[in-house]
Amino acid sequence: MTLDDIVLEAEDKMIKTIEVVHREFGGVRTGKASPTLVENIMVEAYGSQMRLRELAGITAPELRLLVIQPWDINNLHAVEKAIQKSNLGLNPAIDKKVIRIVLPELSEERRVEFTKIVRRMAEEGRVAVRHVRRDAIELLKKETKAGTITEDQLATTEKEVQHLTDQYIAKIDEAMAHKEKEIMTV
Repeated sequence: MTLDDIVLEAEDKMIKTIEVVHREFGGVRTGKASPTLVENIMVEAYGSQMRLRELAGITAPELRLLVIQPWDINNLHAVEKAIQKSNLGLNPAIDKKVIRIVLPELSEERRVEFTKIVRRMAEEGRVAVRHVRRDAIELLKKETKAGTITEDQLATTEKEVQHLTDQYIAKIDEAMAHKEKEIMTV
């Protein structure tokens, strides 16, 4: 494995970590309705577990309203049940062929709780990025012991991997700050 391959693989894993963090942040509620809040809820349908977004159209026609329209009307009650069991504190209501979820106004206490959740998610993301760095540096050291790269190349590439690590941790921190601001805005 070449030095470039090691660095590119590490960067690719860091990019995927950032994507996961952004997706998790999307599931944390703010003051406004967003389909990302419910799209990954697992629903028992057709004899297996499926994500809500695979079973229904999800829209936010108003600031604090989500409308979920299952493509198969037979899944209506399964979707409602899954939303109730999701621990998001949402109260779905069946209205003919759709499910409506009115999001209540968030209290200050609840907003603070959500920011703590976001911080925990961000820390998990930072830890994952650091694990990628550790794995890349271990691989570099193995290559050095095997004699395929020199000590100078090791030092230079370690600095490059550390730079990437700092860069992606900064992106996580930036996303966290943005999400916290979004949550705390009334």
